[in-house]
Amino acid sequence: MSSKGGRPERKKGTLEAVTRDYTINLHKRLHDIAFKKKAPRAVKEIVKFVRREMLTDDVRIDTRLNQFLWSNGVRNVPRKVRVRLSRRRNEDEESGKGKFYTLVQYIQVDSFRELQTENNTGNNQ
Repeated sequence: MSSKGGRPERKKGTLEAVTRDYTINLHKRLHDIAFKKKAPRAVKEIVKFVRREMLTDDVRIDTRLNQFLWSNGVRNVPRKVRVRLSRRRNEDEESGKGKFYTLVQYIQVDSFRELQTENNTGNNQ
């Protein structure tokens, strides 16, 4: 069955720890955003993307990714960013945020050409 938007419904099975690499196009997500709100909105758009892809409410942004997003100032956000999303088991069960959290890390690349989503096995730290 497909949901209303035409996309197939996701299975409500059990989640497991997984690591994936994504390229996020920030340029299309920040179109028509006021200059002084671009960098804060970029962080919010990354969190929104991660919640949708990794199915976790608890999203933690690495400091290197935050510095990269703000490196050109509040107005001139980079057009694309390569990130590693690691869904990990939450050791802190009483926090109430769920069993898993997602850590978002910055990956430095020379070119974005022909990069695709990659599933990483094991913990590449």
